[in-house]
Amino acid sequence: MDLERAKACIARVGGTNCDLELKVALEDLGLRTEILHMKEIVKKGLAEYQLLVFPGGFSYGDYVRAGAIWGKEVHSKIKSELQTFIEENKLVLGICNGFQVMIEAGILPDGEIAEVPKAALANNASSKYECRWVYVRVERGGTPFTEGLTNGEILRIPVGHGEGRFLPESEEVLRELIKDGCVLFRYALPSGDAADGEYPYNPNGSVYDIAGICNKRGNIMGMMPHPERAFFGWQLPEGSDSLYGDGKKIFQGIIKYLEDY
Repeated sequence: MDLERAKACIARVGGTNCDLELKVALEDLGLRTEILHMKEIVKKGLAEYQLLVFPGGFSYGDYVRAGAIWGKEVHSKIKSELQTFIEENKLVLGICNGFQVMIEAGILPDGEIAEVPKAALANNASSKYECRWVYVRVERGGTPFTEGLTNGEILRIPVGHGEGRFLPESEEVLRELIKDGCVLFRYALPSGDAADGEYPYNPNGSVYDIAGICNKRGNIMGMMPHPERAFFGWQLPEGSDSLYGDGKKIFQGIIKYLEDY
């Protein structure tokens, strides 16, 4: 698809943030992007878009638990249309609160929207909000979100969440995620080795150091770290002479996929 014809939709509700940062990042790479409230999406539909993004923030104040209210709204109001969107090999991305929404809606880990979530993003093991830069290791390149990245490559991206501890429903669910190559990113040590649960390198206590997962098809991805907060070099904590940061690499994969779609 000609990139000029492709279009992204960033969803929002009360309490979301980072939608503008995501729009700036995607438009910097040449992708037309709209920010639409959930009510507008329900009325308008998703047919004209090739990428749907659930951004970070505190949707509906994260009452009940993080992402729960918006997740149930997604499941009840656009489940059928979203399933069609996914089956058409279009892309769905959830970042931080957006990842929590996708888990609560049953979109991940299967990609076939489940009635009951098969995983949870629970309170951080530290019992506090974690806002820090972390190292994440690429576990699987070649997906729409990791195109151009190599297995074992290390990215430096920040996190900012209180409920990011990935917990699968069962050991079987975890084994399937690993076997099917659905673990895209793991928290790592600066050396590149897996964090193996070590705090603060694994900032939340996620099982298997999971920082991001995808479905088997690879066109749906949720991650807790914020690539849009590491898109430009000036966003890095120590500053940088480079124009871009590591977060750009994830968005570049999306652009390449849409160009070939």
